[in-house]
Amino acid sequence: MFFGIIFLAVFSLAIIFTLIVRRLAAKLGAVDQPNEQRKIHLLATPLLGGLAIFIAFFISLYLFSDRLLAGNLEPRHWFGFFAGGAILMIGGFLDDKYHLKPSRQIIFPLLAIIAVVLGGVQIEKITNPFGGFIYLGLWSAPLIAVWLLGMMYTTKLLDGLDGLVTGVSAIGAFIIFLFTMTTKYYQPDIGLAALILTAACLGFLVFNWYPALIFLGEGGSLFLGYALGVLAVISGGKIAIALLVMGVPILDVLWTIIRRVAAGVNPFKFADRKHLHFRLLDLGLGQRQVALLYYFFAAFFGLFALFLQSLGKVYALLVLVILMIAIIYWFSSLDKKALKP
Repeated sequence: MFFGIIFLAVFSLAIIFTLIVRRLAAKLGAVDQPNEQRKIHLLATPLLGGLAIFIAFFISLYLFSDRLLAGNLEPRHWFGFFAGGAILMIGGFLDDKYHLKPSRQIIFPLLAIIAVVLGGVQIEKITNPFGGFIYLGLWSAPLIAVWLLGMMYTTKLLDGLDGLVTGVSAIGAFIIFLFTMTTKYYQPDIGLAALILTAACLGFLVFNWYPALIFLGEGGSLFLGYALGVLAVISGGKIAIALLVMGVPILDVLWTIIRRVAAGVNPFKFADRKHLHFRLLDLGLGQRQVALLYYFFAAFFGLFALFLQSLGKVYALLVLVILMIAIIYWFSSLDKKALKP
């Protein structure tokens, strides 16, 4: 009952802030024009939508701070989380408004990571799938940096279809909520934060579902990967859970980077329509169908991970890798057939 009331309250709050931010974005000129070939929306659409999720999320965390601080985390941990998110919002606005170069865009994710680390968030140890633990020591900060940067750029590059990133992130947050509410890994403070993020995403999804009335924008797409990444770390280093939920998008990003580097282009400067979600569109699926397909994989592997031990999660990740290799091979075969006279 308590969690249900919180969910409805945050969901409603996100709707209200989305309506406010939508009007604000239009007044500030932060609008996405359909002026590039890879953009598939037909009308100018307000950006900055991630700001609505950010505000609803952190206002709600503040209102329930007594419950959050009843756990193992200290105020500095939550403040570092907030500071990093605020940095992403500032950088996202500047990019949506002034279209920053990639070399300048990356400054804000790096600063967000620094804020989290300075806030005291760390990974003390990770589970060895073959038994025991691996203690990280000084490797904690570099691992957090790689993990959060990878999550942020996964959601950033995934943000190509209406509702895709928002829905997958909501599923990821809800899986973390379920995981932290189990008897073995009971962490009600992290579970509450994850549920709040789920509700904030779904409230925004009301307006971001196809045909979208507002987009996440640069800051929003980065923030959702950042928030999921931080929640995975502070829930006890349960990175494998987030990896399985985000497995398809993460592997798609890795393949995109490899493909672009092999072609001799900067993977972060060059943009194309060869991401998996665009390829599925080209096969004839609609935006809703592609988004629902991604939701299915995120929910299936995420829920599956709830019942797996460490070694089982490794096997599940291998299944995901094999699945993506098969998909890549299939699309490569289609490309070769299309090139034949």
